[in-house]
Order: sequence, then structure tokens, then C-alpha cells
Amino acid sequence: MNNRDVLIGLHELEGVGWKTIDQVVTKFPELGVLPTLSASDLRAAGLRGAVAEQIAAKLTPSFIEDKLHLYNKHGVQLVTRMDAEFPAILNEIAGPPWVLYAKGRIALLKEHLLGMVGTRTPTLYGKKIAEEWASALSRAGLGIVSGLARGIDSRAHAGALQGPSSTVAVLGCAINQIYPRENALLYRRIEEEGVIISEYPIGCGMHPGMFPQRNRIIAGLSLGVTVVEAAEDSGSLITVEHALDASRDVFAIPGPIHSRQSGGVHKLLKDGAKLVTQVEEIVEEYKHLLGKADFSMIGKANPVLSLTPDELEIYRIVSEEPVSIDTLIEATQFTFGHLHGVLLSLVLKKAIKQLPGSSYIRA
Repeated sequence: MNNRDVLIGLHELEGVGWKTIDQVVTKFPELGVLPTLSASDLRAAGLRGAVAEQIAAKLTPSFIEDKLHLYNKHGVQLVTRMDAEFPAILNEIAGPPWVLYAKGRIALLKEHLLGMVGTRTPTLYGKKIAEEWASALSRAGLGIVSGLARGIDSRAHAGALQGPSSTVAVLGCAINQIYPRENALLYRRIEEEGVIISEYPIGCGMHPGMFPQRNRIIAGLSLGVTVVEAAEDSGSLITVEHALDASRDVFAIPGPIHSRQSGGVHKLLKDGAKLVTQVEEIVEEYKHLLGKADFSMIGKANPVLSLTPDELEIYRIVSEEPVSIDTLIEATQFTFGHLHGVLLSLVLKKAIKQLPGSSYIRA
């Protein structure tokens, strides 16, 4: 079998992690020979006994073919470090992923990208800034990378989808898992218009350590990372640490001095992050890379989008005054789940805005 397919098979084996694959690749540059080796051959090459037994027993041509068929069936593209499609910039980080599982436009992985991260519980100020700036950056030629989490991540993805440079969502779980579930619609939109990636194979269970681990990929794909809102203990600051380790730019957007969600951002500014108060300040940093990008499009509004019948019904009810979700349920008789999906779609289309307390007004 070819080296690429064997690498994918190796990556699928339970108990075989990044370091083991690195050891195997170093010992056996021609990975295609692995399915022919015995456990004793692998132990002689320095692999631990249990790992050697696992590889010798499980890494068979039929196992590899079954895995390739599985991903083909699910519409998942596989991008390995051996492939031309693998973004070279990602090789600059410590421990670049061996395999990326992807859905969507994988060509975006090699475009000019900017990370945008922040708290899962943003203020109205943070939500507005994340979406508006991500939209503007996408129009200027910078795709947005984030983690599809609640809060700033979701707003950044939604904003980036309004521009041509789109967005990359890096999951902290397997490619076929949508987490949080409330982002199902956003997941589908990114799958169609952007790209979703994960380093975790189908069948891999979720655990908390996977989410900080994926932050190195967000930083690695990005020319720089922008922090919108983050408390001093925010997990999004892990992405900043990875960005600094990889010599990436770090931009921080200041917030109200008494807001807890601004504490981490203001600490970054004290530590030397670049203070930005206008999106043009970020664009200026990369103008030499963006070439003929139309910078006049930065502040242009998104064109009006067509609405489905259900979206139109909701839009007619929502006005300039806040309307509660209870009122909408009573007026439409929609189920809560269906109503939530329609509301999220309208928010993404910038037809309405969500306010605190689960109420909505027209945008």
C-alpha cells in the first residue's frame, strides 16, 4: 500500500498517538512496509510492546480500506502532511497534525487566514464586534479561523460567511460530531460555504483535553490571532499562547475597563499584544499579502438575503421593540427546536438581532 494510506490507517489505530506516529515515521520513512512487519520487527525498531502488537495485529490492508471507505461514505476529505493540499504554514507549529479530516472547501486552508477567538459568554459589545469585524476582514481578503464554540467563535464564523474569504472551523471533537448542538445550522452553512476540519477520527470520544489541543491548529493556520473578549482565565488565551510560540501576530480589541470579559484582553495589551480599535489596522498589517484585494469593501453592508416562509413569518412579528421567545412560540405555534433554528438563520442573515433574555429585534 502507499505511504499516505498507511499513515491514515496508523492514525486510526486506538492507542496510537502523535508521538508514536512520529516515532514510526522516523524509523520507517517508507510507511508502506508497515502492514508486512511483525510485532517483533516493530519492537526491534524501538516501539513499545503493546503498540507494536497493536500495529502488527490491526494495521492490515483490509482495515485501511475499510477506513477509507468509511470517510468516503460520510463525505469526509482526508488531508495528510504528505498531501499538496496540506497548508505549509501549519508545519510551523509544534506537533502539526498528521491527518486532517475535512468537510467543505479544503482550498481555503491555504488562503490567507486570521484567527478570531474569545469568550463563550460575550457581551452585546463583544458579539457585535466579532461579527462585524469578521465580516469586514473576510471582505478584505482574510478568511477567519475559529473553533465553532458558543459565543465569540460562533459570531466570528457567522460574520466571515458574509464575505468571500469565508471561514475555517477547527473542531475539538470528531468531524461528524456537532458541538455544541445549538450550532448545527452554522455547522451546515460552514460545510457548504467554508471548511470544517478536525484532527480526530470518526468514533473518537470527546474529552475536555481535546478542545485546548485544537487551539494550536487555529493558531497554526493563522497569520495572526485577534482576541475580542476574554476573561483572565479564558480558554481562548491558550490559542494566544500557541500563536506566540509560532511567532504569529496577536491583536487585542479593548473593552470596558470594569467588564470581567475584558480582563484577559487588557492583560494581553499590557504584555505587548497589538491594540486595535479599527479593523483597518489589522488589514494594514497584511496589505502586502492581499495584493489586489478591494479594501473599499471593508465597511460595505451585506446585501439583503431572501427569506424562507417560516423566516418571513418570524420577521414580520419581530419589530423595533424586543420580542421574547415565548411570544414567538405563542404567535407561530412552532416547536422550540424549530423556532430556535429559524431564529438562528435570521440572525446569521443579519435580519434580526438577539438581545439578553432570549428576546429579538430587527437588525
